[in-house]
Amino acid sequence: MYHPYYGNYQSYHYGYQPVYWAYPNQVEQAPRSNTQNDFGPRPFVIDIEEATKRNKNYRTALWTGSNLQVTVMSLNVGEDIGLEVHPHVDQFICIEEGHGLTQMGPTRDYLNYQRHVAEDTAIMVPAGTWHNVTNTGDKPLKLYTIYAPPNHPFGTVHVTKADAMAEEAGYGQHD
Repeated sequence: MYHPYYGNYQSYHYGYQPVYWAYPNQVEQAPRSNTQNDFGPRPFVIDIEEATKRNKNYRTALWTGSNLQVTVMSLNVGEDIGLEVHPHVDQFICIEEGHGLTQMGPTRDYLNYQRHVAEDTAIMVPAGTWHNVTNTGDKPLKLYTIYAPPNHPFGTVHVTKADAMAEEAGYGQHD
């Protein structure tokens, strides 16, 4: 009998490979070039928690493939992602550091789902759902998000939220 908590099932370790931090200083620095940090679509392994905590930019695309994208984000105290909807993109958000509030709902005026979030909280946002994450803590909120399919151009780096809003103006995602 299979029991998910006790692990009484077969486990195979074909070709075990240790995880190494790749290019540790690149994620930490605010790049000048638009493609310095995106390691997609080639194979890539990284300590996602460390990469997320080291990121100082509002948004940095870490890996962009044809069907999936991983970005790391840092929200300043009181800052939010901004109310948005992705009509054809599912989104996974994981909080690695800090405290916040997530809100979701079927329309921009009806955010009927609200939860407090903190370290190790995972948020699943179905395509077509209006959502926002706000930093309610006293230090930057560090998170990573996975978009399927990708939502930002390859190599996207937004040092500040203002940079992101200016670049995305007219896409209809933000409030």
